Amino acid sequence: MTTRILPAVGDADAARSITTLLSQLPDAEPAGPVGDSTSLIDTLARLAAESLDELPEVVLVHGGIGPVPALELIREVALRFPAVGVVLVTADAGPGLYSAAMDSGARGLIGLPLSYEELAQRVQSAAAWSVGVRRHLGQGGDVFTGPGGRVITVSGAKGGVGTTVTAVQLALAARASGLSVALADLDLQAGDVASYLDVQFRRSVVDLAAVQDISPRVLQDALYAHQTGIGLLLAPGEGERGEDVSDRSVRQIVSALRNRYEVVVIDCGTHLNSANAAAIEMADTTLLVVTPDVVAVRAAKRMVRLWDRLQIRKAEETVTVVNRHIRNTEIQPQLVEKITGTRVTRTSVPANFKELQSVVDAGRMQDLEAKSSVKQALWALAGELGIVKAAEGENRQGKFRGDRGSVGLRRGRGNK
Repeated sequence: MTTRILPAVGDADAARSITTLLSQLPDAEPAGPVGDSTSLIDTLARLAAESLDELPEVVLVHGGIGPVPALELIREVALRFPAVGVVLVTADAGPGLYSAAMDSGARGLIGLPLSYEELAQRVQSAAAWSVGVRRHLGQGGDVFTGPGGRVITVSGAKGGVGTTVTAVQLALAARASGLSVALADLDLQAGDVASYLDVQFRRSVVDLAAVQDISPRVLQDALYAHQTGIGLLLAPGEGERGEDVSDRSVRQIVSALRNRYEVVVIDCGTHLNSANAAAIEMADTTLLVVTPDVVAVRAAKRMVRLWDRLQIRKAEETVTVVNRHIRNTEIQPQLVEKITGTRVTRTSVPANFKELQSVVDAGRMQDLEAKSSVKQALWALAGELGIVKAAEGENRQGKFRGDRGSVGLRRGRGNK
């Protein structure tokens, strides 16, 4: 049997050395190395979308990979693509790192400099494990096998632009079409999803922050089952507890939600921190909500540049939504697109707060009338994003050009 191997190596010299040895292994079919964590996850997601059988049996992760640290990358691959055997290649092959690698989901560890015998043994062992898992899956196992549901993050260029209203209505639209939906509030200091949906629940995202392995049962215990059928993961009632939520825990939480729900909408608020930055990086689509005024557009441009500098998201991968749009205003969507360098949605949300005021004050956003122009626009936006089921005989909307899989999170960021 041929073993397909995908090396993930950032260093050119190390990549050549590993590729040379892999080509000497019997029955091995090494692919060209990918240079960073972004490329690795994108490649695996693309292959998994085609078929489980398209995934390589073995992935080699070099200890110097970036921008996501090697162990965190291994954990994400193990969570999202459990039929792939991951092997860590590192200069530090001590027992401490070995234990940490196994805890992250690695199937083996190879020390540097590489030896042919050790490489062959570890690759063979990981490949045999991978084949066994796939055989189990082929017999109807319920282990997660693909890239999972769509993750949409919603961020505001500044406060008060309608970020939470947008996130809530997108989730409601997706759920109304019959999809399973989770709505997570990662505006950790000032989250308002609970207020907009009149929810009082003692559990929050903080309860998952310290969990090393988020099982379906643990996840379900932390979620509030809303009457609309949406699973809510709420921000903590005490804002200071949000500091307990790290970027690493967010990656695990988002992966767990993605594995369980067809659509995951995440309200990231307007203030960037390492936690919601991780969610923005992992998202298939990142929305940035802006209003058509000079201050908000400048804030949007500043936010986009910040994401780019921190290697969170490129401008061309960001999708901007113009909220409270007025036809005769000087700032139109085309101008917003030009200034920010992002892609602006075809759907703009009209300015009509009178329609919203009663449901917002009552905390009953789900009761917004169907004839509301704001609701119609936001639900049309959900269709444009492709997070609602197409009606019979209709073609589902395609993804934005900015859609992508999970990418790396630069280390060392604090609140910005």
